[in-house]
Amino acid sequence: MLSNLSRQIIEVVEKAAIACYPWIGKGDNHSADQAAVSSMRQTLNEMPISGKVVIGEGERDEAPMLFIGEEVGKGGLEVDIALDPLEGTTICANAQESSLAVIAFANRGCFLHAPDVYMEKIAVGANLPDGVVDLDNSVKKNLQNLAQAKKCDISDLTIMILERSRHQELIAKVREAGARIRLIGDGDVAGVIACTNQSTRVDAYMGTGGAPEGVLSASALRVIGGQMMGRLIFNDDQKQIKRAKEMGISDLNKKYREHEMAKGEVIFACAGVTDGYLLKGIRKNSKNSIFVESLILDSAKKKIIKTQSEILL
Repeated sequence: MLSNLSRQIIEVVEKAAIACYPWIGKGDNHSADQAAVSSMRQTLNEMPISGKVVIGEGERDEAPMLFIGEEVGKGGLEVDIALDPLEGTTICANAQESSLAVIAFANRGCFLHAPDVYMEKIAVGANLPDGVVDLDNSVKKNLQNLAQAKKCDISDLTIMILERSRHQELIAKVREAGARIRLIGDGDVAGVIACTNQSTRVDAYMGTGGAPEGVLSASALRVIGGQMMGRLIFNDDQKQIKRAKEMGISDLNKKYREHEMAKGEVIFACAGVTDGYLLKGIRKNSKNSIFVESLILDSAKKKIIKTQSEILL
């Protein structure tokens, strides 16, 4: 069972987060990301698994390590791996809120295999009618349905959206409908998870982000609860369309639910790099020890465990 790997999976994200510590607030996105990637790859290669990266740092010709299709581990249980060694590289570089080291494990063939393209996404928390939101609905219709389900006014809703120029129309429509918006600079895995936690006061996540982050977010929702819908965006890019078909995607316009992006037994884990609404960031307690907070979500055991570790350097 994947659950038997829980402690080692936590170690993967803890070490990746710690590797980012020297780069927090230093303004160097590339070095922060490279530190996380190198650490995560090394730790994965020490695990007793026959792992394949299906959601990673990009295609092989773009990413020297943890590329889509790379095999990791010493041999053992066959698993597929979705990862983002540093979700929010700019957040880390600028010492802003909610950068994370993120990884998810599933049995072979259970993650959506997709090229590194954009994905249109919408997500809400748990305990809502199934299908309360849909990518084919208008923004106003989704907000009306959500407000009705939550027994509140649209003006009481807060929608989280990545602050990007491509979202200007979406932002305008949300505000025109009367809802509030919480803009974030990066980190849409944490953004999707935020709408499942009442303390964040976020009711839904909307917008377009990376497909890898979509699969990782779906993995988390499989355990936390909530609904998510994603649709890959190709913009008539024939190279991306060809790659998608090679990866087994026949319907380019398909709307994927969270249980279709991450099937079967799933373990999701993340560790805080900078302080955020999900986890506290890395803290150096002394010259010889460092504090890291992490979260592991296990679909088989239906457990959500937050851990706090002090690790000797």
